[in-house]
Order: sequence, then C-alpha cells, then structure tokens
Amino acid sequence: MEKRILVAEDDPTTRDAWSELIVAWGYKVKTAENGEIALNEVGAYDPHILLLDLNLPRKNGLAVLQELNDRGLRIPTIVISGQGEIPDVVKTIKLGAYDYLRKPVDPAHLKVMLGNLAAHITVAEENERLRRRLMEAGKLGPMIGQSRAMQQVMVLIKQVAPTSASVLIRGESGTGKEVVARTIHELSPRAQGPYVAINCAALPENLMESELFGHERGAFTGADRRREGCFELSNGGTLLLDEIAEMKVELQAKLLRVLEAGTLRRVGGTVDVPLDVRVLASTNRNVEQSIRDGRFREDLYYRLNVFSIELPTLDRRRDDIPLLVDHFIRELGPQMKKNIHGADNDCLQALKERRWPGNIRQLRNVIERALVVSRGPLLSVGDLPPESPAGPEAAPSFEIRLGSSIEEVEKDLIVRTIDLTDGNKARAAEILGISLKTLYNRLERYQSEIRSTKLA
Repeated sequence: MEKRILVAEDDPTTRDAWSELIVAWGYKVKTAENGEIALNEVGAYDPHILLLDLNLPRKNGLAVLQELNDRGLRIPTIVISGQGEIPDVVKTIKLGAYDYLRKPVDPAHLKVMLGNLAAHITVAEENERLRRRLMEAGKLGPMIGQSRAMQQVMVLIKQVAPTSASVLIRGESGTGKEVVARTIHELSPRAQGPYVAINCAALPENLMESELFGHERGAFTGADRRREGCFELSNGGTLLLDEIAEMKVELQAKLLRVLEAGTLRRVGGTVDVPLDVRVLASTNRNVEQSIRDGRFREDLYYRLNVFSIELPTLDRRRDDIPLLVDHFIRELGPQMKKNIHGADNDCLQALKERRWPGNIRQLRNVIERALVVSRGPLLSVGDLPPESPAGPEAAPSFEIRLGSSIEEVEKDLIVRTIDLTDGNKARAAEILGISLKTLYNRLERYQSEIRSTKLA
C-alpha cells in the first residue's frame, strides 16, 4: 500500500520541489503551507508520515507537534530546521519526532529516512493485523479465550500494553493474573527487556525489602555480598508485584517513594540507583476494603491503579473451556509422553458443567491428572477425577469485618449469594435457607434504604 506523506512547508518553491521528489519515490503526497492547514489535513488526509518545517506561519512546527500530542496522535514526523533552530529541534524530539534534517535538505538523505520510516510502519501494520487475527482466533500472546468476557480483557491489554502506564490486575486466585502481566510485557516496547515477578505474600516480612530493593554487603547478618533486588533486575523491563495487597504498610511507604522518585537505595546503601521499570501489580483482594481497614495505603493504590484490568472467573467464561482444554492437552501431553489428540464431546460437556472454584489453575490440574490415567486417543469422562463435593472449604467465602451489624452481614451474604448463582434468585433462596418471598422482601428493603439515603 502506498504510504501517504503530508509536507508542511511555507515556501512554495521548496514545497513543490519536495512534493515532486517524494511522488517520484512512490509515495502519495499532500501539502500544507501553514501550521493550521497542516493540522486540518492530519484529520482529513490521515498521513502515515509528516514532513514538518519548524518555521511555519500561523502555527509553527513546535506548536503543531504539541497539538498532535495533546490529541493523542502519534504520527511519525521528520522535522526540517533552519539555522539557529536547534533548541526547538531538541524540543520536537522530546515530543516524539522521529528525526530532523537541516536546510538545505539532502534528497538522498531524505529518501533513506522516508524508506526506513515506511518499512517500520509496514512492519507495525502487519503486526497489528496479526494481533487482530490472533484475537479473532481466541488468542493474544499467551492469553486464550473467545468468550465476551475474555475478549473485553484482551481489548484492554491491547490498549495498555504499548504504554508505560502502571496496571492493577484484579481477579480471584487461578484466573490468570500472572499470564495477563506477562502478555502486557510481551506486547510492550519493553518485550526485549527482563520480566521479573515477585509474590509479596510468599516471602517473610524481614526479607521483602531486600528482595525488592537489594542490599549492600554487611547490611545485616548474612549479607556477605552486594545483591541486586527485583527492581534492579527488571531495569529496562517489567516488574510484577503479585499479591500486592499482602505487603506490609511500612514497606508500602518505601515502595511509593521508589515509584515516585524513579530511584532506589539498597538496604544499607548510601547511593541512589536510577530505575527504568514498568510496574504491574496484581491482587485477589478487595483493595478498597483494605484501604478502609488501614491495611493498604490509598496514595499507593492510586499510583498503581493508573489502569485496571478485572479478570473473570472461569464460571463466567465456560464457553472458553474447550479452547483451554485443547491448549492444556497440547502443552502437557508431549511433556508426559502421551499421544492424546483432544477430549471427546461428553468429556467437554462434563467439564463445562463442573464447579470451578479454583478457576483456570484448577482446570489445568484436572486435565493433567486426566492425562496421567487416559489411554487415549481422546480424554473421556472416565479419565476425569471425581468432582469435589461442595462444602465450607470448597465454597466461595467473604470476610466479615468485626464491628459490622447483623443487618450489614446479612445484606452482604444475600447479595454475594445472588452473584454466585448468576442472578438466579430461586437458587439463591434455596442456598440461604429462606423462602423466595423472604428474599424478595429483603431486596425490596435494601432498595428502599438506598432511595431514602439518596433523598436525605
């Protein structure tokens, strides 16, 4: 496809000469004689590349580039500068300009620069098409799912991955939070850099600071050498702080300082170490409740929650179970030296009807166990382990905050049970051990309380 180039230059002779050359090199060209027209043409012409003279009337090149940035438009731009305009050139590079040329422009140099940019754009467009095909096929990097819930998650990942924004990934245990973090990293400009994950709930409190920030030799008993922490190990890449809500409040304050300053000081150190790290965080907790309970800093929450992704439970994406089963069989079968080609229809139907309190992690474990006993060539219902009976340990749970009234606990229990049954109030009433009429009376009372609060 022909690449569209917009030439913004006020001198008509120069403008025409550049246009003729660029057309001869195989590009489509449109011109603008001032900055205001250039901005209008960006919307109408949608150029792939902008050739921008700094010294334009009405709006100069720097103002044009600034406005494009304000609009969120990232058009590859080659800046053309005259004598004495180097400070402005530097500003345009900071605003995202690809490169600059000095007048008089060397045609050979311009041709090479346009060729490089056009090739880069072609590769980027092809990658974008590939990503769209993968999403339509139910895959995005290591993410799998054709359900509406997972397609929405994939769209969010695709939006945030190219940026440097911090992301808070939320969801129950086993829903794939770490897979989402790795996908964001692999689709980001940092993909060639390191990816490091640390579980904030798995390390003793006295080791967490050292694991995150590193330590100097002699900082504490047993510190016989300098050691880099996870932040330094992920420099130039991505760091996942898994189960961030489990971190002690005192350490949260130190983490916030590091995130805001972009530097850290190792335990026992005296020198600040510069950082270039994208931070992702994940949690299966209600962070807002943790903030209210004083277990999580509100300022750290806002620093991490620039962009939020909520992962659905497996119960909300049962249509993805056949895709996931096929993926796990392909992944685990060769490792276990099993020549299994898939699962039969009865097996898939049984899996779709099961309860999945452990979500995708539980499904993977079930498939792994089935592969052990299966004689193939397809997994059958008989290969599946028996389903765990519903009970206090298997059932979903929620925390009751000391100091809550009976009415508050009752309301929370009713609302959560209705959510558990996907809105089936008859089933919810049966689980709660009350009549359907009593359930509706309770819900009507809650609605009345809400209306009264709004009118107060």
